[in-house]
Amino acid sequence: MLIHLIKNQVEQRLTNYWVASIRNSLIEIKKLNLKDNKKSYYINLNEWDIYIEDEIEVAVPDASVEVLNGMYNEFQLTEMVDRNQIIQTALKFLALTYSYSVKELPAAVAETLTQLPGGEDWKAGRR
Repeated sequence: MLIHLIKNQVEQRLTNYWVASIRNSLIEIKKLNLKDNKKSYYINLNEWDIYIEDEIEVAVPDASVEVLNGMYNEFQLTEMVDRNQIIQTALKFLALTYSYSVKELPAAVAETLTQLPGGEDWKAGRR
């Protein structure tokens, strides 16, 4: 999810592939995070920022391979990415996993994706 959010931030667009990857990541996170009792979570909503901060350190170098077809190396991309914005966007998406069922989650994710750069163009089918 973080790699595609980074690509979105830098490229200011959304692709169907990125949308599917973000949606599927969130569905998997929801399933894996819900304990067997179906009432509590392994990671509570207010605990995600610590995990995201660690994961973004891996995501930025990995994203450098994909952003604009590898145009920037990981050092250049590190300078370009607004980490705080990525973290806040990721937290907004993760919050959806606490509010919606697996069945409802895809629609909620799609609606939230329209708020990202290029989201309205993606929704309208423009590239």
